[in-house]
Amino acid sequence: MVDVNKQIRMAVKTGKVGFGSKDALASSGSARAKLIILAKNCREPDREDIVHNAEQSQVPIYVFQDSSLDLGAVCEKPFPVSALVVREAGDSEVLKLVAEKK
Repeated sequence: MVDVNKQIRMAVKTGKVGFGSKDALASSGSARAKLIILAKNCREPDREDIVHNAEQSQVPIYVFQDSSLDLGAVCEKPFPVSALVVREAGDSEVLKLVAEKK
């Protein structure tokens, strides 16, 4: 079992990530993302758009089981993070989250 919080933190520190639903929407539409992590309480219209684009571009989505405040804390950011775009995983095994889910 992968430690989700630890892998997200590692991806933020060593990989290339983007924060926010606007970034997630843009990245999911152009398939630049390897993974998109959505907070459980991501706004419904944003979530629907991101999921739709991600499906079209075959970008995997992982739903973080806590709130955007918790996801922000895991990313060590002083603000809520409703969506996190992983472009490069760095030293983390965050991409295994999706493999585990299937």
